[in-house]
Amino acid sequence: MSPQLKLIALDADDLAVISAHVQDARVETGDIIWRQSEKRLVVGMSRLDWEQTLDGDAAPRRLVAALRFDRVLACKSRNIDLAAPDNVLDLVGIEFHPQDGRDEEPSGSALLLFAQGGAIRLDVECLECELTDLGGDELGAGLEIEGEG
Repeated sequence: MSPQLKLIALDADDLAVISAHVQDARVETGDIIWRQSEKRLVVGMSRLDWEQTLDGDAAPRRLVAALRFDRVLACKSRNIDLAAPDNVLDLVGIEFHPQDGRDEEPSGSALLLFAQGGAIRLDVECLECELTDLGGDELGAGLEIEGEG
């Protein structure tokens, strides 16, 4: 069993690493929590354990994880029905775009991109993101991943 991850992103390069770890994660819309007064977005997910999968040690497994963004000024979604908490979204990846296209600025927008055109845009004072594994996903542990046999 690979150790549980805890990753922190403070710039676009760090966020690219987190994006790789959450690629193909499953997110229920009810697990997207926007806490405007705290300037925080938390996303619960079932992510693939890519380390174990790439090592070829065992059948692919999923882990329950939390993705947190702090210092969020605004949160907007597109093509996501937040009123349907049981809808399952497939996270494709996360991007960061500095404000006004300047790489030196800490402020900008983080984009969570989902399959079928769904997206969440976070306008941030500066990039502060954390991915933390919370444990195994017993429900997804025995599922076969599409395209793998």
